[in-house]
Amino acid sequence: MKLSHLAVIALAATGLAACSSSDGDKGGVNGNGLGAGDGGTNGAPYGDIQAGGRQAQQAELTNQVGDTIHFGTDSSDVSGEARATLQRQAAFAQKYPNLTFTIEGHCDERGTREYNLALGERRATATKNALASLGVAAARLQTISYGKERPVAVGSSASAWAQNRRAVTVIN
Repeated sequence: MKLSHLAVIALAATGLAACSSSDGDKGGVNGNGLGAGDGGTNGAPYGDIQAGGRQAQQAELTNQVGDTIHFGTDSSDVSGEARATLQRQAAFAQKYPNLTFTIEGHCDERGTREYNLALGERRATATKNALASLGVAAARLQTISYGKERPVAVGSSASAWAQNRRAVTVIN
């Protein structure tokens, strides 16, 4: 083996050693003492590949329950269709009582940055209040507004705008 190959291997090994943690270090992958995706529900170091891990729970929320509700133009009113999704989300939250959630408020591209941040916050808060009224402890819910900064659909069409007027529930 050439000396340069040995140097690369030694450098890689040093980098891996620097990334590992001792038993006393609770830093974990996410800095919270948990492995990547491990919601702490099963004690496994790789909870994201086993049922009950955070990634599996987020996938369940997204694909089976529905993590997104939509709003009308310039509105933070929760529609009947959105309320049905929120009822499923509340049941999900009751199934996993140790989870906490962040509700992200989003807007379409129209309007000023400041207006959309405020509207996104109203949407997130309306979603939080609806979940709280369905029995989810408000202490388990936090809100954040992204305004128009994180569109799910790019474009200046009615279809894109409708997709971007939303609140998304994410597991912390």
